[in-house]
Order: sequence, then structure tokens, then C-alpha cells
Amino acid sequence: MRHTASTPVLVISGADVRCLLSMEDCIPIVESAMREVSRGGAQLPLRIGCVPPGTPNILAVMPGYLDEPPSIGAKVIAVYPENAQRGLSSHLGVVVLFESREGLPLAIIDAASITALRTAAATAVATKALASEAAADLTIIGTGEQAAAHLHAIGLVRKLRSVRVWGRSKEKAYAFADREARPGQPNIEVYGTIRDALLGADIVCTTTGSREPIVEGAWIAQGAHVNLVGASSAAAREVDDALVLRSSFFVDFRGSALAQAGELLSAMGSNAAKHIRGEIGEVLNGSVPGRTDEFEVTVYKSLGIAAQDLAAAHAIYQRAQQRGLGVRAEL
Repeated sequence: MRHTASTPVLVISGADVRCLLSMEDCIPIVESAMREVSRGGAQLPLRIGCVPPGTPNILAVMPGYLDEPPSIGAKVIAVYPENAQRGLSSHLGVVVLFESREGLPLAIIDAASITALRTAAATAVATKALASEAAADLTIIGTGEQAAAHLHAIGLVRKLRSVRVWGRSKEKAYAFADREARPGQPNIEVYGTIRDALLGADIVCTTTGSREPIVEGAWIAQGAHVNLVGASSAAAREVDDALVLRSSFFVDFRGSALAQAGELLSAMGSNAAKHIRGEIGEVLNGSVPGRTDEFEVTVYKSLGIAAQDLAAAHAIYQRAQQRGLGVRAEL
């Protein structure tokens, strides 16, 4: 029997991830990854998963390959929407990063922290590319982990004048407003209805676990930019068909959007591909126009793709090596 040498793998905790990669650093990393995706420099098979019977939970696997930075790996994540009631993250799992030339496993990294960072960073990239330069009034629908990450991320790409939040629980909404208050930043106002919270908002982020539309297109102001973040399957929608129909619709990756973007598929059916203006990477690369006038309503549908996880994981792994963080384990 041939014995092979053991392979050292770096195990990186969520606490280490947060030390190693700030939102400020993650935004340009994700932007570069989205450009690479739209240049054809990635392989992104559709997310696959299994659902325990009688639950809203899913265990999903997201494999991927990225040319630059050279990365191959997968995220394995358990999405348990009711975890918030238990004081846990709704997204728990690991990102496994491999060396792309020989296939050696390099790192096992906490996925919840990466997901929170890269998802909000991708929204910030889209908002920077599509929202009006003067956009300054932000509404966040939802009060969970992604709501907090999005508040931080959007504030890095637009100077905010006002922040409004709506949540199913008014108590949690007020707790969110208190917890996320920062000196020198606008006060966070809590609204009792989504419609009131959206009045006049020119940047909107939906970060809920809703499976049925809770936002109507008629409530969105002319010229607004909307980021649809919470729904991640063909059977889930946060906004109604009217918003999709009146918008210029952008996605992170066509392949996943045409299979899993519930809002797009509900509104457009077999015409879904024609309604996609472009991938956000195409806007960044200049091959597709972004916003064309001040009255246009733009929508960015975020499903999350492995390229974002891999780019973030690559940076985290390199920084962990440089700073001596993480725990080495032999496989």
C-alpha cells in the first residue's frame, strides 16, 4: 500500500475572518470577481441541495472555479431560516478552498462570516454601478444579519442622508436601529409599514426570508435602485411582478438567475432571458449600459455565486498565512 504525506489544511474561524477581511476590502475583491465572471473566467455550476421533509431548511452545495485569483472550491452551507429565533445565524457551513494546480485542500473557512460579507459587498458593487450618484435615502426591509451588513456596505458607496428600516417585529426593528446606530451616521428610523418605509427611498435593500411578495412595484419611487437579496430560489419572491416589469433588471450571473431568480421567473416566464439587461460584471466591464436616466428604476437580483465566496476565501487564506491566524490540521 502506498502511503502519501498528510496534507496540512488551515481552519479559519468566523472571528478570524472578521479580523482578516473588512467590508471596505471585500467590496473591491467582489467587484473584481464579478468582472471576471462576466469575462468568462469562471465555472459556476448551479447550486444543488436537499431539503429535510416538512421544514424550510436546506443543505446546499455551491462549487466553483475562478481564473483570477486562481481558485477552486465549494461552499457547503445549511440554510435554516428559523435559526434567528435561536440566536444563531441562518447560514451555517464551510467554504473549502483548494489549490488549483494540484488540487490540494488549502483551507476550511467559516461560511456564515464569508456569506455575510460577500453578499453585502456584491450589493454595494451593484449599488455603486446602478444607483443615481445623488442617491442618499436608504430603506432596508428586514432586520437580520444581512440587513446589518447591507447598512454598512451601502454606506461605503453612497453618502447616506436617511436610513429607514421595516421588520415583521417592531421590537426587533427598534433593537436593530439601536444596535446599528453609529456616530456621524444618519439616525435609523423604524416604520410600521413597508409602504411608508419606501416612500421617496432611492436605494432599497430587501433582506427577508419571505417566500411571497411583500413589496409592490407601485411603492417604488421613480429613479430608485432596488437590491433583491433575501429570496434565493425559484419558489420565493420578495417583490411583485409589477416591479420586475417596470425595471431595468440586472443579475449577478445569468445561469443561476434563469434557474433560481423567483421574482424574474414569476414575472417573465419564458421571456426571462430577454428581460435581463445584463450581469453586473458586464456593466462594470462596459459591455452593457447601466442606468440610462434619472427616472429609470433599476433592480439588482442577488442570488450569490461561488465566485464571490472563492475570491473572498482566497484573500482570507492569504492574509491568514501572512498573519499567522487559523489552526493547522493534518488530513
